[in-house]
Amino acid sequence: MTHTTSSAPRNRMAELWDQVADSPIKRGAFSAFYWFKAPYFRTVMPRIQELVPGSHCTLRIAKWWGVNNHIGTYHVIAALNGAEAAMGLLCESTMPETHRWIPRGMRAEYPAKSTGGLTVTASAQFPDFTAVTRETGGQLVTVTCQLVDDSGNVPVTADIDVWVSAKR
Repeated sequence: MTHTTSSAPRNRMAELWDQVADSPIKRGAFSAFYWFKAPYFRTVMPRIQELVPGSHCTLRIAKWWGVNNHIGTYHVIAALNGAEAAMGLLCESTMPETHRWIPRGMRAEYPAKSTGGLTVTASAQFPDFTAVTRETGGQLVTVTCQLVDDSGNVPVTADIDVWVSAKR
């Protein structure tokens, strides 16, 4: 359920996840660690549920008054903060130590409103990292994020472009 292997290269973040994936308490501690690594994520307090480096990341962002908009529904920017958290952890756990990533843009749609918490799944197809060198430049990767509310509705979708390149 929460611990799945992939063919992605193993890095420190992926190894750390491997150590905590089978325990809800350890996953909670890992999630809190992630909030401090990227402090802005504390506004939505993502709880990582599943992480498969090179494939997908699923997390939960709860509904609380701090994520409400003026009409009492989940604020779309708070929801997108959850999408960015899922994308970031997926990218961070996937990159080999020889490569880096940086967000380049986001396209979002919000076709419905949500009054409940959200489950966010980020997924992507990453390149063959041996082909992404300083000589060949970088490669644009689109991470697709789907947000599903407690009623099963999809109030927000996002595509986040990240630039993957070799470290200098």
